[in-house]
Order: sequence, then structure tokens, then C-alpha cells
Amino acid sequence: MDKRSKIALYVIGAVILLMMIAEVTKPKPLNWRDSYSAADKIPLGCYVLFNELKTFSNGDVQENTESIFLYFKNKEAPEEKQSLFIINGYVRLTEQDADALIDFVDDGNTVFLSSKTLYGNLADTLNINIQMDYSSLLKEPANNEFTSPSQKESNRLFEDVIENAYITSLDTLNTTILGTMSIEDETETESHPNYIKTVFGENGGAFYIHTNPYAFTNYHILNGKEDYTATVLSYLPKQQIIWDNYYKSGRKIITSPLRYILKSPALKWAFYISMFSLILFVIFKGKRTQRIIPVIDKLENSTVEFTQTIGELYYQHGDFTNIISKKIQYFLEFVRTKYFLDTNNLNAGFIEKLALKSTNTKEDSKAIVDYLLYLKSKTFHTESELVELNKKIETFTKNNF
Repeated sequence: MDKRSKIALYVIGAVILLMMIAEVTKPKPLNWRDSYSAADKIPLGCYVLFNELKTFSNGDVQENTESIFLYFKNKEAPEEKQSLFIINGYVRLTEQDADALIDFVDDGNTVFLSSKTLYGNLADTLNINIQMDYSSLLKEPANNEFTSPSQKESNRLFEDVIENAYITSLDTLNTTILGTMSIEDETETESHPNYIKTVFGENGGAFYIHTNPYAFTNYHILNGKEDYTATVLSYLPKQQIIWDNYYKSGRKIITSPLRYILKSPALKWAFYISMFSLILFVIFKGKRTQRIIPVIDKLENSTVEFTQTIGELYYQHGDFTNIISKKIQYFLEFVRTKYFLDTNNLNAGFIEKLALKSTNTKEDSKAIVDYLLYLKSKTFHTESELVELNKKIETFTKNNF
């Protein structure tokens, strides 16, 4: 190898090394995934809130890592009242979970639930309906305010990283509105409840429902919204807090179909040993006996040739009516599959939809539809009409293939 070739190799090697170093050392992109997990320090995690909850808890904060039904089933009834925190973008409770949660509050405990949605038995029992604001394609800034004048200083405007949701119906006899949200419009500003307290049962239990879970994430707490978060939690009684870490978008779970096997150490190692043994068997068995793989010729596609032959037979016999009928059927099938339009009624509404979904003008769409209707009304057709129909279809569909 001459000196010039060595220099070229050294340069190529240096460039590859620099690219590898740049790839390894470049900063990781910010993770904006909705998590709400106590362990996540990403913007939409709840690491900061979880570590500050001891201020609001009467004793150590407990964690729940299983469904509510199983948690209360396997846990002895505490001597003192407790508060269960459920914070997530959406909360999907089974019928058993909802019943367990209702029984928990009926015993005099408290549930704080912050979510953009609430469905099922729990929503029906509390007569609560939560609605998302879809009035704009953009996520509009929203004022989150407290109904108490003494908490006015804690009101905050959430300008970004928010999806506005509010409560549209509630039990007026047992519910107190603690906070509202409003979106400033050019014409008017409407306020809707977004934080309520619903008394439930005869033992002093209550549900606190909040519709802005983003307020409890690291992003907003560390960007000037900590007073709002603290004020929301100040309405809750001073009880031992149970932090739910199960109903979380960022919950760490094994998504493999083998999760039952992988959860058990004995089954997991048995599975690994079996797979390793199977791989060794395949490797050694494959070296000893391997059949010759036969070459299979690819099937020929004779559809085009067959279609051309049939078309020529129709044309030679002068059966222009049959050809026109099939071309009309083919064109209408193209419209149905390409634009998802109903071709049963070729009326003015159909023409407008066809022009809107295709790259043709309304006049062109009307012209071809009128010509189709004209041909369908006749029982006998000529060669010139077939040629004209073919030209119109090709002109109409030339930009759609």
C-alpha cells in the first residue's frame, strides 16, 4: 500500500471516529411523553409533586402499584382516614375498581382525581360529565381560577402544554365548585367548573375532581405554577396520602406476551434455558442435514393479456354497448374506491363531492357525469360514442393514477 492510500484510510477512519463521538455525545432530545409517574423527571412526569407530597400527608406517602380493587382487597382497613391521589391524562376504571373506589370514600376517606376524562360507573354514580374543549385546532391558553376570593393570588394562566377540559354536569346538591377555567375569546369569555368537591356517603368522605392534570407535572410546577398546585391540594383534609402509580401513562410494565412467565424468576430462567437449548439444536442440526431448496418459478400475471383479448373480441364484433357499459362500471368503481363516494345517485350533490375530492373542476365533473347519464339512457351505442367516453375518462383520471 502506497503512502497516498494510507493517508486516505487514516482520513476516512478519523472521520468515522469523529462521527461516532458526535453521535454518542450529542444531547438527547427532550421527552414530552405524558407520564405522570412519580419516578419520571421529564417535563410531564410527577417527580417534583411526589417528593413534595409529604407536606400535605399525615405520615409517609404510600404507593399503589396495582389496580384499586386488588390494592384494597389485599390491604387491611387503616385506623385513620386516607386520601388516594389519582393523576393521569385519562383514567379508565373497571367496574370492580370503581366500586372499590366508591366503597373507599363511603367509609369516610378522600379521593383526589385529576384527569381530562372520566367514564363508567364512577362518572354515573357522581353524575359528572367532563368535556374536552375542541373549539379550536390550537390549544388555547386558559385561566385556571379559584372561586374563593381569598385564593385569588393563586390563580394562574396556563399558556402552553395544556389540553383544556371542564365539567359540564354535576350533582348540585352534594357538590361544591372550588375552581373554574376560562378561555379568553374575542367575543366573550365563558367560565366552566374544573375543580369540584362532591361529598359522598354518611361518614364524611368526598371526591375531589380536577380536570387539568398538567398542573401537577414537573413542567408547570417548576415554571411558576407551584402556587396554583399547592392551593388545589390545600382544599384536601390532612390525611395519609396514597399515591397511585398504577393508572399512569408512564407506568413501567412488561408489554411482552410472555409477561406472566417473565414475572416469575423460576419460569423466566426455565424459558431462557429452553430457548438457548433450542437455538443450539437448530444450529447443529442445520449443519448436519439440510435439504436442497427447490427453485420455484414466479407465477406469471396474465390478467392484462386476458383483458386485452376479451376487449378485442367485443370490439371486433361491434358490441360497443357492452364495452361502454363495462367502462362505465369500471369508472364508477374507481370513484367509489378512490374517493369513497356513493355512486347510486349521480345528482348535483354527487358532482360537487366528486369535483371537491378530485383534481378536476366542477364543470369537468358535471360534463363527464352528464355524458355517463346520457349513455346509460340509450339502448344502442356507436363507435364514436365509445371513443368519446374513453377520451373523457382518460382526461378525468389522468392525474389520479
